[in-house]
Amino acid sequence: MIKKILSFEEILKGCVKNDNGCKEMMYKSFYGYLMGIILRYVKNTSDSEELVNDTFIKIFKHVGNFKPPKHPEELHKTFKGWIAQIASRTAIDKIRSSKTQFYVDDLTENEHPVTAVSVASDLHVNDILNLLNHLPDTQRLVFNLYEIEGFAHEEISKMLGIPESSSRVYLTRSKNKLRTLYLNTTVNSYKKNG
Repeated sequence: MIKKILSFEEILKGCVKNDNGCKEMMYKSFYGYLMGIILRYVKNTSDSEELVNDTFIKIFKHVGNFKPPKHPEELHKTFKGWIAQIASRTAIDKIRSSKTQFYVDDLTENEHPVTAVSVASDLHVNDILNLLNHLPDTQRLVFNLYEIEGFAHEEISKMLGIPESSSRVYLTRSKNKLRTLYLNTTVNSYKKNG
């Protein structure tokens, strides 16, 4: 039996029709991509595997609601953006359900001023992603949502049920901690190689 190679568009249509072969191809194609997104939010490997599978359940359940772009050549990119958003929200829901309440010190923004910390310009992307695992959960979550996913503080506050000012404080703290972690890593690396 000769297997026909399906285009991404055909696989997508098969998933809409609940074709198990197409769903398996979709799963194999995007598992690594979604795992990369989930691992930015959770440290535990078994949790991340569970969240990727939960994400696929949601994708397959709602794939009929996916709106293809006007230009067919943008289909793959648009779909990846759509599933990335599902993965991010799945991870956020998991984090939110495991924490009864996000906690911010009783500081107002005036007591803890938001300073312009340009971490991204001083670090390589891989360095940031590796160092993110050393941040407290809420700081890592806000950093991901703001810096990587591109959400505004207003959106983050609604997603997490925290004041906008708290989102800003968490972001500032995460950037400051990343800078400290990076400087420590660089100094230690320099000492070893020096």
